Amino acid sequence: MAHHTLRSGYTDLVERLNRFPQGAPPSEVLYHILELLFGEHEAKLVARLPIRPFNVEKAARRWKTTIPDAQRVLDELASRPSFSTSTERIAFRPPWRASSNSR
Repeated sequence: MAHHTLRSGYTDLVERLNRFPQGAPPSEVLYHILELLFGEHEAKLVARLPIRPFNVEKAARRWKTTIPDAQRVLDELASRPSFSTSTERIAFRPPWRASSNSR
């Protein structure tokens, strides 16, 4: 796969996630999950965010962009639908398991 040979936003994010105490070691499944959650550019941006709480000014500095541009990206990421609500749970099958009939 490309992530083994080329530096990508996904590789940056996997390395960032693996810095947490519980870690997230690189694997094909992890890359598939990240590809479902983020575009490659988004993954590269998210990999640059601090682990601790931050504000839009700090994100803009880390991304070397303007505050309005950082706010737009953060708003877009935060507005994505969740996979669970208080009244309904939404489940999806990853593309590599979509053909399976078992639950």
